[in-house]
Amino acid sequence: MSLFIEFHLIQNFAPSNLNRDDTGAPKDALFGGHRRARVSSQCFKRAIRLAAREHELVAPEFRGVRTRKLQALLLERLAGRDPLEAAGKIESALAAAGLKLKDDGKTEYLLFLGEAEIAGFAELIEQHWDELAASPAGDGKKGKKEARASAPAEVVKKAKALLDGGKAVDVALFGRMLADLPEVNREAACQVAHAISTHRVEREFDYFTAIDDRGGPGETGAGMIGQVEFNSATLYRYAVVDARKLLGNLQGDRELTLAALEAFTQAMVRAIPSGKQNSFAAHNLPGFVGVCLRHGGPLSLANAFEKPVSPRADSSLSSQSVERLAGHEDRLAAVYADGRDQWAYLDLSEAWPAQKGWRAANLNELAAWVREQAASRLEA
Repeated sequence: MSLFIEFHLIQNFAPSNLNRDDTGAPKDALFGGHRRARVSSQCFKRAIRLAAREHELVAPEFRGVRTRKLQALLLERLAGRDPLEAAGKIESALAAAGLKLKDDGKTEYLLFLGEAEIAGFAELIEQHWDELAASPAGDGKKGKKEARASAPAEVVKKAKALLDGGKAVDVALFGRMLADLPEVNREAACQVAHAISTHRVEREFDYFTAIDDRGGPGETGAGMIGQVEFNSATLYRYAVVDARKLLGNLQGDRELTLAALEAFTQAMVRAIPSGKQNSFAAHNLPGFVGVCLRHGGPLSLANAFEKPVSPRADSSLSSQSVERLAGHEDRLAAVYADGRDQWAYLDLSEAWPAQKGWRAANLNELAAWVREQAASRLEA
């Protein structure tokens, strides 16, 4: 039986620039023919990962690391060895797995590895220290296949087996792709949409000046001038987790899968991008969090806002957005939903219909509900 756990959030941010483009302006998008504020899915995925780490929602051994500095991480774990000799052994071990280091000691591209995978490489190097060459091929011009072939067969087999995801929750959720090592790819169990404003937006500009504290009596005016672009927006955020895919990515570990779903619920809600926060301090948590257990297939509710919400004196944009979300879901569910679908929610706007699902008193209750519901369904 399929089980998709959807997250629908309405989140109003004060003036901010959470996710900027190459010109420094807040990202935006056209939707329904109107300009909307936008925060990219990549931005929120990183914020989710950081929130999970900051609030210690996932045990360290089940976390992932995105880095090109794998050699440096392994050198830390091999601190008792001679650094120059260890660097050569590391290069050989990584080559056995099909990973090549550049002249600066970094991998060719960002790797997304579980802590258990990194620990596994350190253990492999210690176990096969004498068998590993000082460098994979001696000749830096040799390619990955030649470098791998130069390693002992047993080491190659073990090194390749290490790249199994390491039961890292964030790797299992968000997936990874290595173009030249497709056998170690992980298909994401979670999809995250770009957050968009429920209403149309215009960019605004903050013209600022900075005064030189040590300016002399004859030095008038500013020491620096500039401008920063920003906006303020009520965002609709959407993500969906395929619970059975997550279970598979976590190597069938049911207890870890349930813990991961509970942690993701917390992190999804607490995630706030860090962009320009020292300038704007837009630490605004969601006013509405809806979780829906879907059985037939995922249903984004973004089209509730194809026609943008308009400001009204008697109702906030957040409340109107929640009302619009509930109405659109009713219409979609009547046509496409499964009778087993189930809602739970947190609502500070008081705009979500009381009869539409179970109301949680706080985030901990909501996260526990997700875990309990998933537990009963993953047994089936």
